[in-house]
Amino acid sequence: MDPQYHALTPNIQLSQTLFDPLVCADAEMLPKPCLAESWTAQGNTWTFKLRPNVKFSDGSPFTAADVLFTFDRVPKVPNSPSSYKIYLQQITKVEAVDPLTVRITTEKPYPLLPTNMASLPIMSAKAASGTAPEGKTTTELNAGNGLVGAGPYRFVSWKRGSEIVFERNPYYWGPKPAWDRVIYRPISNPAARVAALLAGDVDLVEDPPTDDLERLKKDPKLNVVAKASNRIIYVALDQNGEQTPGIQGTNGKNPLLDKRVREAMSLAIDREALVDRVMGGIATPAAQLLPLPMLGASKKLATAAKADPEKAKALLKAAGYPDGFTLVLGSPNGRYINDSKVAQTLAAMWTRIGIKTTVDATAPPVFFKKRDSYAFSAYMAGWGTATGEMSNTLNSLLVTPNKEKGVGTTNRSRYSNKAMDKLVEDSADLMDPAQRSDMLAKASEMAMADFAMLPIHFEHSVWAMKKGIEFAGRADQQTMVQYVTLGK
Repeated sequence: MDPQYHALTPNIQLSQTLFDPLVCADAEMLPKPCLAESWTAQGNTWTFKLRPNVKFSDGSPFTAADVLFTFDRVPKVPNSPSSYKIYLQQITKVEAVDPLTVRITTEKPYPLLPTNMASLPIMSAKAASGTAPEGKTTTELNAGNGLVGAGPYRFVSWKRGSEIVFERNPYYWGPKPAWDRVIYRPISNPAARVAALLAGDVDLVEDPPTDDLERLKKDPKLNVVAKASNRIIYVALDQNGEQTPGIQGTNGKNPLLDKRVREAMSLAIDREALVDRVMGGIATPAAQLLPLPMLGASKKLATAAKADPEKAKALLKAAGYPDGFTLVLGSPNGRYINDSKVAQTLAAMWTRIGIKTTVDATAPPVFFKKRDSYAFSAYMAGWGTATGEMSNTLNSLLVTPNKEKGVGTTNRSRYSNKAMDKLVEDSADLMDPAQRSDMLAKASEMAMADFAMLPIHFEHSVWAMKKGIEFAGRADQQTMVQYVTLGK
């Protein structure tokens, strides 16, 4: 529940229901005014005019001091698995000009600043201050202590693994949300989610089983919404050194350091068959980490390569592994659509070329803890960019990790390519979107030619709900109750 602890979609969709950012992202990831009603740039200085007469959910006023507190807290949050520092890139100074004006100075002209602001919920300095360096700790916030925002709902209670309860924020500055009280229930099993919907125990569910979609669409009591997302499902491969867990039969070598092995693993994957048979068509085969036409996606990587098991075997042989080796693939079970099934399918495809693969699929919290401790040589995960453009994805997943700069925050393969890093960094101060997109596309092409990680598919999100309830869906896959309405 700490809105600055782990930049993960299930966390973000809850925190952004309680905490509004300066800039909001609409359903198509385009920025729109939120707690900041306007912003302007002059060189490397941005001025944000804050919305007047806004109150937090405890009735206290929102001012520039809360923005400064929020920015100051981000780098102080300890042990973040995916740090929010990535949204503070290039920022050198944050100042309160007056109670309703914030001035942000960046190292150089930085056109992505408003887009990044959409991912940084504003906390109440009054409520979230404390004795720890970061103020209220993650543990305190998880208990509801200091969990005060200026979003459409306010926190009531959280029973881990059971339910999270919100109620309408009576002080909310924006349109009155539809519901007095909202209960989120985590139901990790897709079939159980649908059963709860059909029984009337819940009103709306996300990601129903792909095998059930046609039946659900025909049910006159239900409304089913599908939307293409920007979430890439990928496989990360450990390229840090010869010592790597989960691989045997290589005489102590890390075969993933060899580009030919990484290419062989990619060529073994029949992405079209996986999308058709495992995902039920609710996905698009991927050749890069962001779908077209989003900014920075490469037109040269519009189509995923066809599977070629024979070429894959030849590459393994050329790399010195004619008999293959054994591999453990890490995967969450219940975080992404059909995630464990996808992982098992990948394992079978790799086994067919000689890389005898088993799957270690665990509950999401266990998986992420193991991933963050570098327990896997290879793991399958997903990334949905909240900013809708390639720099966020590359800076998070593939740029060389650098805590000071706040980049490489989720680069658990520890891939490093200085030439690609430079392209991503140089793109950041290009004010022309077309030029920035071209440079990011080149960086993406460079990483994919190196098989830095293996893109599998882009998920399509599906929501099923009772008739009379409407939710249009979002490209970032977030199930945000403030956009769920009663039908007309």
